[in-house]
Amino acid sequence: MPFALLALTLSAFAIGTTEFVIVGLVPTISADLNVSLPSAGLLVSLYAIGVAIGAPLLTALTNTWERKRLLISLMVLFILGNLIAWQAPSYERLVIARVLTGLAHGVFFSIGATIAASLVAKESAASAIAIMFTGLTVALVTGVPLGTWVGQIFGRRATFLIVAGLGFIALVGCVLLIPKNLEKAPAARFSEQVKVLAQPRLLLVFLITILGYGGTFTAFTYLAPILQQAGFSSTAVSLVMLVYGVSVAVGNIYGGKLADKKGAVSALTIIFTMLSLVLLALTFTMQSKVGVIITVVLWGAFAFGNVPGLQVYVVQLAQQVSPKAVDVASGFNIAAFNIGIALGSILGGQIVDSMSLQDTAWVGAVISMMALIATRYSGHLDSKPKDREFTNANN
Repeated sequence: MPFALLALTLSAFAIGTTEFVIVGLVPTISADLNVSLPSAGLLVSLYAIGVAIGAPLLTALTNTWERKRLLISLMVLFILGNLIAWQAPSYERLVIARVLTGLAHGVFFSIGATIAASLVAKESAASAIAIMFTGLTVALVTGVPLGTWVGQIFGRRATFLIVAGLGFIALVGCVLLIPKNLEKAPAARFSEQVKVLAQPRLLLVFLITILGYGGTFTAFTYLAPILQQAGFSSTAVSLVMLVYGVSVAVGNIYGGKLADKKGAVSALTIIFTMLSLVLLALTFTMQSKVGVIITVVLWGAFAFGNVPGLQVYVVQLAQQVSPKAVDVASGFNIAAFNIGIALGSILGGQIVDSMSLQDTAWVGAVISMMALIATRYSGHLDSKPKDREFTNANN
């Protein structure tokens, strides 16, 4: 594994911790700042909106920047955002901090995916992206449950201070391990960047990404309250989230290998099918401690396994239809991930308000099934003669 890929993974770990730790802190923040559960859950959406804005817009604006300098700048912005969250005395200040941190997140993963793919042979691109995104999954394994525990014991401020420290370690990793001569895509004119949104095939993959993550986060945003409703204590919630994170880590690596072996469309078909079934099962198992643990473990195995396939699918397709704007296309897909997260968490909040926690699971299953249908339609389009070359690489 190239050392540069290790640095990207280290940075992804820090960023992943700050993105997902808020899920475990939803009840804590709700009580600390005297806001409702949906309002606390909205912090997940607002972070995702920051990513959705930052990924395509800032990626386009920094298109000509030297890659290492850009990565270092992003980690500095990330640290600053978490320090603001650490000092935030109010809900409104915490919102500003989350949006600011989300901006750094969006650009990092949009350029990080293309850098990771460029560090290895073409046939290992999905696995390289999966390794980088393993930073996110390892964050789910360790950073999120530990951050949740710290927040519950010492307060949510302590969690954000620790995350800022993780960001500093990642910054040092970027300075020491990222080479200066990183290859970057040819500078694209603004008109070429905009054309990414005029490509129907890319738009379809962006839709798949939105639906895939929207389905998961409709329920995942409220995982801590779901576990508490099942009878788990605050400490036990952290442990269950640790188990969930281990499952996610395994599923992410397997998803990358599956995409390399079977192609993106086939891998995504398997993953979305299983994700839909698991979310549907969660509707009926969340009232049982044993049942919910089994379901959560299975959920983790498929919830993030679609990341490598979706990201490599976009990169390969962009190389076909918009070769000068591959980074921008990657950025739009990172935005799509987070639009899905934002919409899913907002929808989950509405469901919790007007229905029940239990209903977040089956609604998520329906949305994931829509992602499956869109994936199969994309595969059908790949099989057309004009897309035959692309099909051979991906299906």
